[in-house]
Amino acid sequence: MEFEFKSLGSLRGELKVPADKSISHRAVILGSLAKGESVVHNISWGEDVKSTIRCMQQLGAEIVQDKEVTRIRGKGFDGLSEPKDVLNCGNSGTTMRLLAGVAAARPFLTVLTGDESLRRRPMARVVEPLSMMGAIICGRENSRLAPLVIRGGELRGIEYHLKVASAQVKSAILLAALDAEGETIIRENIISRDHTERMLLEMGANLERDQNEIRLRGPCELDGREWRVPGDISSAAFWLVAAAIVPGSEVLVRDVGVNPTRSGVLTVLKNMGAEIRLENYRTVGGEPVADILVKHSGLQPVEIGGSIIPSLIDEIPILAIAMAMASGTSAVSDAGELRTKESDRIAMIVSILNRMGVEAAETPDGFIVHGQGKIPGNCRLSAGGDHRIAMASAVSGLAAEMPVTVEDFNCVGISYPTFLQDLRHLTE
Repeated sequence: MEFEFKSLGSLRGELKVPADKSISHRAVILGSLAKGESVVHNISWGEDVKSTIRCMQQLGAEIVQDKEVTRIRGKGFDGLSEPKDVLNCGNSGTTMRLLAGVAAARPFLTVLTGDESLRRRPMARVVEPLSMMGAIICGRENSRLAPLVIRGGELRGIEYHLKVASAQVKSAILLAALDAEGETIIRENIISRDHTERMLLEMGANLERDQNEIRLRGPCELDGREWRVPGDISSAAFWLVAAAIVPGSEVLVRDVGVNPTRSGVLTVLKNMGAEIRLENYRTVGGEPVADILVKHSGLQPVEIGGSIIPSLIDEIPILAIAMAMASGTSAVSDAGELRTKESDRIAMIVSILNRMGVEAAETPDGFIVHGQGKIPGNCRLSAGGDHRIAMASAVSGLAAEMPVTVEDFNCVGISYPTFLQDLRHLTE
């Protein structure tokens, strides 16, 4: 499925974006591991979270969805059972890595697989710590790649220093640690998104945080609770950039999660000169939430790297479009993790920018963009099955001098099934 994107005039109005994927995954998994019923309002309806729900149901979790309410009747770790078939995680790295932690704690056999893209993504980063805890895990290429075959149970706590800033790896260890004997200590050089820690504390886990160190003493039981999932800042980022680069635009995105471990995109856009304001700031279920107002403004080039990268890793494709619309040279570094996402996002970003007529070049761990304050367009782009590349390409067309056609656009259903409807809403 392909769509043509072109200038439609200013973007004006307000909207709510899909629910946060990261929190939705965790609400499903943690609710299934808890004792008692958990109720989740406004869960993500993207394909990735659907994969997590299907897999947890195969493990014996009772999950009932009714419109905007999802009810999870948890029976604790012991309520899970050996799946009768392979668990297909689809395109979701979060599903596979977090479920590896769950499976490691259970005394039965679990096989995790996914689509072609997911089977190319690195899994050794979770296999190593879970194996240290006592799980037996085998996979392709010396357990570097899925499918993963896991026989778990009888885990022990470990001390582990994360080699990469990864909330998925950290969460996999914490999930396994819930049913392990003794204390598990995790240390991070750079703090990654902390949704799992926040939710575990809300559910009564024996968890302590001290700057870059997390301690969890197991085994411990979780209590079911009620969650309201905020809007996904990764989805909101497309409209923040679109409003900033399309003349005459003013957009209000309501009920967005602005967790400081996720909101680096706001810092970068403000540094570029974007007119952004947070309104109605509050805390919901332990997570900071706000309405975000953005207006069109001229953008300046920016260089990003170092400790801010984990807080905006998923937003770099759309930030590249903002960089293209800035006059001057922008650069991204320390983002080698982009090469192991749904696609090699560094290569994809540079490719689509060049095809749009914007000069850009790869570096080993990032890229350089020579922005001229405009995007020529007049091109056909392949998203390569990557939902964030597809939506970033679409936003570029809204500000381009000539239309941009995006092939494979249906892949946006992974995270933002209603993207086109929301675009029509803002341009009517």
